[in-house]
Amino acid sequence: MTDHDTGRVPLKFETDKGASRSIWIALLLLLLVVGWMASSIFLAPPAPEDSAAAEILPPRVLVRESHAGPVTLNFRAEGQAQPDRDTAVRVETSGTVIEVLAEKGTDIEAGWVIAHLSSDHAEATLEQAREELVRAQREFDNASQLRERGVATSDRVSEARADLASAQAQVTAAEVALDDLTVLAPFSGRIETLPINEGEFVAAGEEVARLVDNDPLTVTIQVPQQSLNRIRTGQMAKVQFITGQERDGVVSFVGTAAEAATRTFLAEIEIDNPDGAIPAGISAEITIPTGEEQAHFIEPSIVSLDPEGNIGVKIEEDGIVRFVPIEVADAQQGGFWATGLPETARIVTIGQGFVRDGEAVRAQLESEVAGAGEAAAEAAESDIDTSAMTANDVPGSAEMSSNLGPGQ
Repeated sequence: MTDHDTGRVPLKFETDKGASRSIWIALLLLLLVVGWMASSIFLAPPAPEDSAAAEILPPRVLVRESHAGPVTLNFRAEGQAQPDRDTAVRVETSGTVIEVLAEKGTDIEAGWVIAHLSSDHAEATLEQAREELVRAQREFDNASQLRERGVATSDRVSEARADLASAQAQVTAAEVALDDLTVLAPFSGRIETLPINEGEFVAAGEEVARLVDNDPLTVTIQVPQQSLNRIRTGQMAKVQFITGQERDGVVSFVGTAAEAATRTFLAEIEIDNPDGAIPAGISAEITIPTGEEQAHFIEPSIVSLDPEGNIGVKIEEDGIVRFVPIEVADAQQGGFWATGLPETARIVTIGQGFVRDGEAVRAQLESEVAGAGEAAAEAAESDIDTSAMTANDVPGSAEMSSNLGPGQ
C-alpha cells in the first residue's frame, strides 16, 4: 500500500534559515580562537639574546670586615700536684719502740723526735767498745816504749796500732747505733703515716713514718713536642685546682728528653703553699702565657676545610673567594683566636658552604643587612605600617633567599 493508495501526503523538509545562521557564527568563533592562539606564537616579541646570561649571576654571600687585634697566647695543660718531698723514715738499727712522740697528721720541724727505741743493748755494746779501746791504747803504748828501748819489733808496733784503730771504729759504730735509737725527722713536713706503736719491735731498715712536705708544691704537666719551644723556666703560670683554689706559680723545670710512649716532655711548676691548704695528688689546670700576637676572633660556624683537610676560613677579595688556612692561637667561650689571615679581611660568614676557592661571588656586608632589619623594626615601633614590606624592600634579601641554601 502506498501513500497514493491511502490518500496521505508525504512529508517534505525545507532548510531553516535561522539554524544555518548559528552554524556560521560557531565557525567564525572557532576561527577567531585559532587566530588568537597563532598570534601568541608568531607575533610574540623575540627574547633578548643575553637573557640566559643575565639570569645566571654569581652567588651572593654575607661578609664581615674583621680587623686583627693583639691577643695573649696561652699554653694550657692538665697536671697533677706533687709534694716537694715525700720520704719514708726508716730506722737504722733494730730495737723495741719504747716511746712515740709524734702523731699522725701533725706538722713537725726538721730534727724533731718521732720515737725512741730501747737502748739497753746499744749502751752495753758501747761500754764494751770503750773498754776494748782502752786495752788497745795500752797495748799500743807498751809496744811503742819497748821499740824505743830496742826490745820490741816494728811489726809488733804495727799490730798494736791496727788493734787500736779497730777499737776506735767499734766505739764510733756503737755511738752511732745508740744515736740511731732516736728517730728524728729529716726535714719539716707533715706526718702522713705512723705505723708503729710502743712496745713493738722494729728491725733495721723498717719504715716507722712517712713524712710529706707540701711547701712548695710542685705541679707536673706533659708538654707536646710541638709546643716545647714555647715553654721555658722562669715563666709565670696560673694554676687552678679541681678544688676551686687558684695559685700563681713559676715554671721551675722543663725536660729535655721525651717519653718514648707519648713523645711529651715533663715540665714542673712550683707553687708556694705555706699553710698547706692545697693537698698533694689533686688535679689542676695550668695556663702559661707564652707571648702576644695579632689574631682574628673566629666563630666555629664559619670554619671550613680544604680538600687536604686543613682548617681555614673563606674570605672575599675583589669579588673572588679565597680559602686561607688558619692556626688556633687561643680558645675561649664562643670561638677562638686565629692567626694566618691578613690584618684586615672580609670573612665570609653566610654562604661559605656554597662557594669554592676561586669562585666569583657578590658580597654584601652583614652590617648592611642588619641595618635594613633595624630600619624595619624602628618603622614598626613608630606605628608605620610595614605589612606591605616584602623581601624585595630589603636590599639583597630576595637574592640572598634564592642563592643561599637552608640554614645559611
